[in-house]
This record gives sequence, structure tokens and C-alpha cells, in this order.
Amino acid sequence: MTDGDVFLLLGVGLAVLGTVRLVLTGDHLRRVVALNVAGSGVLMVLVAVAYRSNPEEPDSVLHALVLTGIVITVSVTGLALAMVRRVERDEQDRQASHE
Repeated sequence: MTDGDVFLLLGVGLAVLGTVRLVLTGDHLRRVVALNVAGSGVLMVLVAVAYRSNPEEPDSVLHALVLTGIVITVSVTGLALAMVRRVERDEQDRQASHE
């Protein structure tokens, strides 16, 4: 088993675990973390595919896509955490007004 195969299997495993956790949990913060884990798995699969195609000269286009994906992931995570914070604050305000 080559390094590319190991990264491919780990990436698929991370993507599956993150997706399962995303579907099964109800907590908003845990969903954001699960989405990050699944996204990291997908990015790892892309790196593994780029490596497996030609280990001496990896595909630079796929590596550029991964770097772009990392930037997008950080941006989406920040937005999602801000939304989670607002939703939880609104839920607390709603509960306080009912008491």
C-alpha cells in the first residue's frame, strides 16, 4: 500500500465520519465541526488523487483547488459560527421571554 492509498483511505474515512456525525447530531456547534471534518476528508482525497496520478510530479491544478478549498472552509466556518452564536442567542431570548 502506497502513501497515496493511505491518504485516500483516510480522506474517505474522514469524509464518511464527518457526514454521519453531521446527519446524526442536533447541536449546531457539533454540526459545524462535523462539516469541517467532512470537508477536510474531501480535501485529503483530492490531495491523494493528485499524488497518485504521478508521485514524481503531482497535479498542480488539484493542489490549487485544495488551497482554494481551505480558504473557503475557513470563511464558511467563520460564517457558520457567527450564525450558530446568533441562533443560540435568539433561542435564549425566546426562552427568557416565555418565563
